[in-house]
Amino acid sequence: MGLDLDSRPASQPWLVPGQFWPALTAATEHLETPVAALHLDALRHNTQALRIRAGGTPIRLATKSLRVRGVIEAILALPGFHGVLAYTLAEALWLAETVTDVLVGYPTADRSGIRRLGRSPRLAATVTLMIDSVAQLDFIDAVLPPAGRAPIRVCLELDAAWDAPVLGHLGVWRSPVHTPAEARRLAEVVVARPGFSLVGLMAYEAQVAGIGDRPPGKPVQGQVNRWVRRRSVPEITARRSAAVAAVREIAALEFVNGGGTGSLESTHADASVTDIAAGSGFFGGHLFDNYAGFRPAPAAAVAFSVVRKPSPATAALLGGGWVASGAGGRDRLPRLVWPEGLRLMPREMTGEVQSPLTGPGAATLSVGDRVWLRHAKSGELSEHVNEFALVDNGQVVDILPTYRGEGKAFL
Repeated sequence: MGLDLDSRPASQPWLVPGQFWPALTAATEHLETPVAALHLDALRHNTQALRIRAGGTPIRLATKSLRVRGVIEAILALPGFHGVLAYTLAEALWLAETVTDVLVGYPTADRSGIRRLGRSPRLAATVTLMIDSVAQLDFIDAVLPPAGRAPIRVCLELDAAWDAPVLGHLGVWRSPVHTPAEARRLAEVVVARPGFSLVGLMAYEAQVAGIGDRPPGKPVQGQVNRWVRRRSVPEITARRSAAVAAVREIAALEFVNGGGTGSLESTHADASVTDIAAGSGFFGGHLFDNYAGFRPAPAAAVAFSVVRKPSPATAALLGGGWVASGAGGRDRLPRLVWPEGLRLMPREMTGEVQSPLTGPGAATLSVGDRVWLRHAKSGELSEHVNEFALVDNGQVVDILPTYRGEGKAFL
């Protein structure tokens, strides 16, 4: 079937959990667990909400949070979305079979991929590599000298972390290029070297885009996060704008990428940015429930079966331990969402094969019952299942393979 994501949902059934989750159970009961479901109206809602929040700035799909090629292509067919932010060169080359603008979000040391890229004028015109140092240019040249390849498109990454008073480095440790002057110097090196074409600049403000400002049960942390957002946004806006201006004096940039699901509004307000990355906001991982300004619908979820009752008051699921990346903590674990009244065992939490449950709801579970979980970022869910059941109007209308279902495991 053609995946229609452009229509506006007539209702928001996920706002009534007592109806939404049982309906999802009924729609997928003929499928064996673990069953990953993608609720199409919820996905439509999230897609339109992201487009509205971006305020007209095109959204570049961060594929690590989706990992379902059919969904990626369906979203790219909509107005307001253009290009992807891939996570490995191997993935980028695979996506380039059908996607015409592929930016690799991280530097690569994939020798075979570099050879394939440089030896194909079509791929070299479609895929852009990320760089933040001369050493990465040297590596590419050592794998495939400039005389023996098509020009390699590269994007310069600017460090978007904030060096805060007292708290220090806030954000993620990525590029060593922090100042506009450093960005200009690296741009000069790239432009002067044969075999490279500097076409883009990227700056990802993770301390804004990836940190919720309303973490449940943590009011003090929420105040700190909101303070970081207020101080960091003007700092990165000014520094990124200055870096873009400095680099544009050296090269005619085709694009400037920034932001993420949690920063669409503030990144859109930066006039130097030409496209904004977003990924987790489509499937609605539960980490993004922790923002004051938006609330994604739970488009993706997975059901596991109860396979044993360790005691009358407990139950155990087969599977469940699919944990999101980042600093280890409860917020990176899958979240139990249905039935209500379930908790993970504090000494075991989610397991690679077994996840024991307690709480008042556990006593009502029997062997064979299904329990629904939402994942923190959604990419970890797609990496563990072969397919998603697409649910629309209360029934499964199609089955769509994940990367894994297509035989691809890039990381």
